[in-house]
Amino acid sequence: MKAILWTKYGPPNVLQLGDVEKPTPKENEVLIRIIASTVTAGDCETRSLDFPIFLSLPMRLWLGFRKPKENTIPGTELAGEIETMGKDVRGFKVGDQVFGVAGMAFGTNAEYICLPETPEDMQGGIAIKPTNMSYEEAATVPFGGRDALHFLRLAEIQGGEKILINGAGGSIGVFAVQLAKYFGAEVTAVDSGEKLKILREIGADYVIDYTKEDFTKSNQVYDIIFDIIGKISFSKSNKVLKKNGTYLLANPLSQMIRGLWVKMTSKRKVIMQTASGTVKDLIFLRKLIEAGELKTVIDRSYPLEEIVEAHKYVETGRKKGNLVIAVGDNNKPKV
Repeated sequence: MKAILWTKYGPPNVLQLGDVEKPTPKENEVLIRIIASTVTAGDCETRSLDFPIFLSLPMRLWLGFRKPKENTIPGTELAGEIETMGKDVRGFKVGDQVFGVAGMAFGTNAEYICLPETPEDMQGGIAIKPTNMSYEEAATVPFGGRDALHFLRLAEIQGGEKILINGAGGSIGVFAVQLAKYFGAEVTAVDSGEKLKILREIGADYVIDYTKEDFTKSNQVYDIIFDIIGKISFSKSNKVLKKNGTYLLANPLSQMIRGLWVKMTSKRKVIMQTASGTVKDLIFLRKLIEAGELKTVIDRSYPLEEIVEAHKYVETGRKKGNLVIAVGDNNKPKV
């Protein structure tokens, strides 16, 4: 089968299209013919190991110190069709259209993948694909949608609350805006350029172009500040967050020390952790999608053989919503 091979850490051109053996499912696994996958900022960071030293070292010990030893096919999200399965699988059947995530096992930038029906950890998992989404659309939901849902639930967001989402135009942000609106909040979305128009279209009540306006200098006060990209200044943002408000940090490593200090010296709640979605979350999101409450935003789609260009584009920071990798040959629009 065709697959992208990740043989060393570095820039996008370390990724190469190659041929590998088609996997065979174990007794508790399904074999999925992948029709669409994605490239996220997290995929780019992992490919290059662009992390602080205290994180990159354990990542190298796990993945391989000088180069990846296992998990050498990148990609985490997928949508596709079950081709065959092990004898112990009960919740799916051959031909089922599914979407999901491989988690830290990676492997979705390929024509096939085997995944367990019930994941051993909280990072993976598949579910039946939304009926009103194409494969390309559905492939974008498992990462951004589940992460956004995870953090908003941790914040116990309530109807009528005001939330500011920093970095709202990316994979997590476009779902966070819509989910916050679904939960009844008033949403202010912060980003720049063409992303602002899209954020208005998906429901943001207010948008702020961070290149022209500093939200910390406004008179507005928020119940929740959701910082997806890890670039807010606590000393400035404290002025616009209620004294008992909540910080949500989706990228906590860059803000860990300051976040702990805020937590220790004020009544503000600081939530810093890595999101861990579940299959139940996928099903919840599917129901919202099928009810017309949630949609995706796709900036560009690249074929599998253009994975290097896809990674280069994501690294520009201009990506609006999601970037899709078209893998299969029957990426049908809205089945």
